[in-house]
Amino acid sequence: MAIIHRATLKPTKQELVAASLDREGLGGAGDVEMLGSYRFDDPAGEVGVEALLVRRSGKVFHLPVTYRGAPLNGAEAHLVATLEHSVLGRRWVYAAAGDPVALACYAAALAGQQEQAIFEIWDGNAVVGQRPNTVTLTVEGDGPANGDVRLFRVPGDSAGPPAAERYLIAAWDGGSGVVAVSVSAAPGGA
Repeated sequence: MAIIHRATLKPTKQELVAASLDREGLGGAGDVEMLGSYRFDDPAGEVGVEALLVRRSGKVFHLPVTYRGAPLNGAEAHLVATLEHSVLGRRWVYAAAGDPVALACYAAALAGQQEQAIFEIWDGNAVVGQRPNTVTLTVEGDGPANGDVRLFRVPGDSAGPPAAERYLIAAWDGGSGVVAVSVSAAPGGA
């Protein structure tokens, strides 16, 4: 289960996404519309793994990130931002492609071994409800369950994945697309 605290975030997720898109030169300018999100549970319970689906200037983006209570050694290039969480304190936000916990969660999901998390809303130390999933995930394709994981920044076409790959497809109100793929590792390994 993904624990969602009733909390204030500074910067907000919308501000964090807008700054990330601006820094990468993606999505033009203007407001960011949040389309939905999904999470995976970290088996150790330490790292938040979340992917946000947003629209800006008519284009949809997939922004998978992790939230950590301390910096991730050696991952400075993948640091998106730090934010202040009114319940949990300072959080370090990393691009999921550079976080081994997130990559392990995506690999498990692509292998059919990990479902997306259920959102539980907490107020203090008590569960006060559940939030419905705004994104649903499915796996398609017959490719390797243990291949290299690649995350897509822009959801790809989901009109029939080739059998050589295994796709994670996200569906949200009004759209769907491939957000991650497991492909055979290059011969000789890398």
